[in-house]
Amino acid sequence: MGDDFGHLERLVSELDARGLLARVVRSQSGRLFVRVINPHATSLTESVTVRPTAVPDVPDWWFCWSWGERMHKADDPAGAATKVARVLAAVGE
Repeated sequence: MGDDFGHLERLVSELDARGLLARVVRSQSGRLFVRVINPHATSLTESVTVRPTAVPDVPDWWFCWSWGERMHKADDPAGAATKVARVLAAVGE
């Protein structure tokens, strides 16, 4: 499992602090991700994964959007949570 669970748990804490509902979930294939929901607009959701960089010998981990694009370095869960909160903000929030 590596560092992925710890990174995801830290992201959950940051998302919770921003008023979003978040929890670590394991998919049927065993992959871990964070399921995020805006409680004020429950149709606004996102699934965030974390993965190591593809470069050998570089220990960096990245949070990634549900479509696979890198979002933010995993050593800054607060910065990643801010991006997710911005994307999931309802009109007028």
